[in-house]
Amino acid sequence: MNSSFRRLKLRIAIQVLLIGAGTALVGYLIAVYVIDGIFQDPFARSFVAFCENMLDLSNGEAIYLYHRIFRTNKEFWMLFGFTLLLMLVFYIAMSRFTRYFRMIVNGVEKLTDEDETPILLPDELDFMQVKLNAVKNTLNRRKRELQESEQKKNDLVVYLAHDIKTPLTSVVGYLNLLNDQPDMPKAQREKYTAITLQKACRLEQLINEFFEITRFNLQTMELTVEPFNLSLLLQQMTDEFYPILAARGQRADVLVGEGLVIRGDADKLARVFNNILRNASSYGADDSEIQVSAAIVEDKARITFRNKGKEIPQDRLNVIFEKFYRLDAARSGNTGGAGLGLAIAKQIVEQHGGTITASSSPEYTEFAVELPV
Repeated sequence: MNSSFRRLKLRIAIQVLLIGAGTALVGYLIAVYVIDGIFQDPFARSFVAFCENMLDLSNGEAIYLYHRIFRTNKEFWMLFGFTLLLMLVFYIAMSRFTRYFRMIVNGVEKLTDEDETPILLPDELDFMQVKLNAVKNTLNRRKRELQESEQKKNDLVVYLAHDIKTPLTSVVGYLNLLNDQPDMPKAQREKYTAITLQKACRLEQLINEFFEITRFNLQTMELTVEPFNLSLLLQQMTDEFYPILAARGQRADVLVGEGLVIRGDADKLARVFNNILRNASSYGADDSEIQVSAAIVEDKARITFRNKGKEIPQDRLNVIFEKFYRLDAARSGNTGGAGLGLAIAKQIVEQHGGTITASSSPEYTEFAVELPV
């Protein structure tokens, strides 16, 4: 950058020197050939004739006036003429310099263009050209990402709104049956009641996903960093998940030493681990074990969640942390969510200065969180 500015300043300095030299040369030529040279006599004759014809002066009076005005004040007129010439040349030179500013302004105006046409500037402004094109590419990329994210969110909201109608219709239908047939057999009533409860729970889940979308878009994540017991946090979390895991015959095995203390926002990180464990349960196989482990590795706390289930393709592993990624999968069953859990987890982990990654094979799928100790 400094070398580019030096090159531009050197170019402008050379142009100023050339303009000054050119002005001095033109002034000298005017003084030699116009004032004291071949044009002096015609100018004098014309001035004398003007005084005789227009001012009604005699020839002697006209000649005297010419000498009085021009010959006696020769230095003044030369200075006056040189000043006018210098101002004219300076104006022309400034017009040339302001061309740079016009080009930069035109380049700035093209920053908002949606096309991929690069911004072109003169060679002496190549450093500015590089900066403007970098900014333009960044703006275009962010705009595309925002449009894609917004489109995913809008599509997801439409899908969720559509999916809400299905459990809601079932709830209303079964409640009408229970209301219209008070003498329904007990076994059948219990069956319909169980189905109604199941559909109502699904409806609650879908409504919570609406709130999750809004909360993710509007919240400002602020961390409260302080020491906390990671071992206790993971143990308590898996205990709270027992009913969810037990419903599918799953169990969580926590492999964490006691008294593992790190610094961070315990509430936010609990949300991270909750989202990962919920994801492991949703996509893990029935009657399987989810291994939760944590240890200090090279001055970092490494927390892993490993479950058995269907292998995640490599191309999906690269995008599962994006917002609203599970757009189509969200409609395939009761496990589908808004596609925000892992995106939120990634945001929180990165705010802690850590990383979150995923790997998958036919044997197991593992999510790993690394946090600075």
